[in-house]
Amino acid sequence: MVKIIFLHPDLGIGGAERLVVDAALAFRNKGHQVSFYTNHYDPTHCFSETRDGSFPVTVVGDWIPRSIFGRFKAACAYVRMIYAAVYLAWYVIPVEEPTLIFCDLISICIPFLKMARGPFRVVFYCHHPDKLLSEEGGLLKKLYRAPLNWLEELTTSKADQVLVNSKYTARVYKDAFKNIKELPDICYPSINTEFFRTTSPMPLKEVVPLGTDKYIFLSINRYERKKNLQLALRAFENLKHIVPEPDWSRAHLIMAGGFDPINLENMEHYIELTDLAAELDIEDKVTFLKSPKDIEKVSLLYHCQALVYTPSNEHFGIVPLEAMYFCKPVIAVNSGGPTETVVNDVTGFLCEPTSESVAQAMSTLMLTPDLGERLGEAGRKRFETKFSFDAFTDQLDGILTRERQIISEARAVDYEQKKRK
Repeated sequence: MVKIIFLHPDLGIGGAERLVVDAALAFRNKGHQVSFYTNHYDPTHCFSETRDGSFPVTVVGDWIPRSIFGRFKAACAYVRMIYAAVYLAWYVIPVEEPTLIFCDLISICIPFLKMARGPFRVVFYCHHPDKLLSEEGGLLKKLYRAPLNWLEELTTSKADQVLVNSKYTARVYKDAFKNIKELPDICYPSINTEFFRTTSPMPLKEVVPLGTDKYIFLSINRYERKKNLQLALRAFENLKHIVPEPDWSRAHLIMAGGFDPINLENMEHYIELTDLAAELDIEDKVTFLKSPKDIEKVSLLYHCQALVYTPSNEHFGIVPLEAMYFCKPVIAVNSGGPTETVVNDVTGFLCEPTSESVAQAMSTLMLTPDLGERLGEAGRKRFETKFSFDAFTDQLDGILTRERQIISEARAVDYEQKKRK
């Protein structure tokens, strides 16, 4: 057994958070001791595994502002992570003596973690280079971002090992960080299949007031503009011009998304989407859900007929895996991570990011009832073969074994040098 520390900026609900929680579960299943340190944690807005006592969670630096008059969010995030890293280096690492520190999203913490003495290794999981998420803006923003982008590349290079979530992200990483010669390793995320296997779905009517005769298209994503959720609404509106009655009367779209009340964009975009549904005259056929509980999400995946996944150039995308586990076909945009999980015409459809293309895939499933079952079964087989939690666990355990070997070799060299002296 070894000790592993996870350092994450905001332990809420999202793909990055799901990844680190699943990684912690994987390490725990191998008998290791795991703990979380984070800048922000809300027990009412988090994954259940961080709330039920599975892992100790310590909040550090939440008193530092998240922004200054609504601006400088990235700079504030850097300061918060530096504070947390210094805290770990001075007060936690010397006492806990971890073998591995697993951090992600913000690399500025890495050199500060390494101020601590001790034979430990730092693994950084790069979901996507942050510099590429903030390219838009005028001259002032470019001047503001320049030192942050330089620091991101410099500090990422200080990690003992860098992991990325897909081949797509590996290519992006290489193009974004041209001064880093070492290539990252690909570690595909998975899902906590034990929870999915042991959780009994709720009746549909207990989650949404719908009858079991409905043909449900499900969208699960945070209420953020970059997730392109408007595409799902416009495609669904387009569907009514393709699918005749009585099939159209059975169609229903459920938009379920992570919603943080302190996140202004979540609030604004939720209103934008509900307004768009009214404008398209489909509001009576669309149900919006904010931050569904884990059991509600499981129930939605169980009862839906297909998943509609709309982000373009998504780094990886956990939700398509969840749908594949439940034998549901996935309709996704033909770019980014979903091109590595979804096989077109085999486990679902990869579409152009247009309402016409997505609507055509939706209509194909509705008008060919047995097709959805075939695609869903193929998706489950693909999940078990390539993206299972066991495969994810074995890969992480292999990484830990390699890092422990490096530590052992370093100790041996240090011992020999001391003997010579």
